[in-house]
Amino acid sequence: MRIGNIYRPAIFGCRADERLPEVARRMADKEVGALAVVEDNRVVGVITERDLVRAMAERPDPETVRVAEYATTRVETAGLAEDSRDVADRMLRAGFRHMPVTDRGELIGMVSMRDLLAVETWTP
Repeated sequence: MRIGNIYRPAIFGCRADERLPEVARRMADKEVGALAVVEDNRVVGVITERDLVRAMAERPDPETVRVAEYATTRVETAGLAEDSRDVADRMLRAGFRHMPVTDRGELIGMVSMRDLLAVETWTP
């Protein structure tokens, strides 16, 4: 199945200069496990729940910590026409649980391992 058929098109991103508590609240409000870090609608990183946990463990005052300090900047993206199995394979190899979806280089959504697993296990 193509990523264009399964990705989540709602775009919940953040900026690298935002503070972690703001981002954590946005993730909780939107019930998502990761946000793309964007600059001019281009993906420059990803911040995840795991990154937030690491920051909480390492920093006594996360109120002052910026997204850029904990976001993953080694980012891969998925395209709409890509096969879901190919994307799942790339995510497994890289150790990602979330991958931004782009069209012509611009962020349009996110796909998660949970989304890909649902496609593989769903039977009509």
